[in-house]
Amino acid sequence: MSGFYYPRTPSGRSAILPPVPWHYSGELITLEYRTHVEAVRALLPADLDLADEDPGAVALIWADWQSCADDFAQIIDPVRGQYKEAFVVVRCKWRGVTYSRCVFIWVDKEFAVIRGQHQGYPKKLASIQMSRPAYVGKGGPRLEPGGTFGATLAAFDRRLAAARFTVTGPAERPGFVNGHPMIHHRWYPAIETDGRDSLTELVTMRGYDVELGRCYAGNFELEYFDSPVEELPLIAPVEKIAGYWHEVGVSWKEGQTLYRRSLPDVG
Repeated sequence: MSGFYYPRTPSGRSAILPPVPWHYSGELITLEYRTHVEAVRALLPADLDLADEDPGAVALIWADWQSCADDFAQIIDPVRGQYKEAFVVVRCKWRGVTYSRCVFIWVDKEFAVIRGQHQGYPKKLASIQMSRPAYVGKGGPRLEPGGTFGATLAAFDRRLAAARFTVTGPAERPGFVNGHPMIHHRWYPAIETDGRDSLTELVTMRGYDVELGRCYAGNFELEYFDSPVEELPLIAPVEKIAGYWHEVGVSWKEGQTLYRRSLPDVG
């Protein structure tokens, strides 16, 4: 049986994910702020520590991605490669090394959910919208001082977050919170459903062939909303750092397992 992921068939054509490497090009709105340090600590498993510097720093990121595999099939069939996401990143430490970690994330396409779960991102489905920059006419904001972008996130018929970002000028880089290798857990509950995990892994990864395009800093407003099945208000801002609109290109092929714990084989 062939295929990178389910479903596997003799040809592999039905697999929801193409083989790696995967290539991404996107426009992002990154909003960095500080929350209560205790709120970040509560979202870290016991084997991870708070970052030494600025441990309460958070980045909420909206992204409009176009992605493809090495055969570039998704470029000429864009429904298989285009998607939006919104995700929350904090920083943490494992064995003295500082990492970035995604604690919440939503996407609007099925393949993006599965691809993220392979990497340890806790992806869920949602409705995600963000203003696109306009280069002609009045149908969108311009990438110049005063250009104002909106971004929203909603899931299960409830709005979870809304933001307003206004460009003040160009910037060198889009912040610091999401600037380290990622560290994630991959958990898979045992089929016995007795509270144990059949697989627990701590993994790290980073992209390659990273290209940073245009980058603009600005001011922002951000609001989180209550939901019976989401917890964003727990890490609400207490102090703003900065906002950014920026372009990113990156490729991804593999990560590294830092440790793996599995249930013993059934005899």
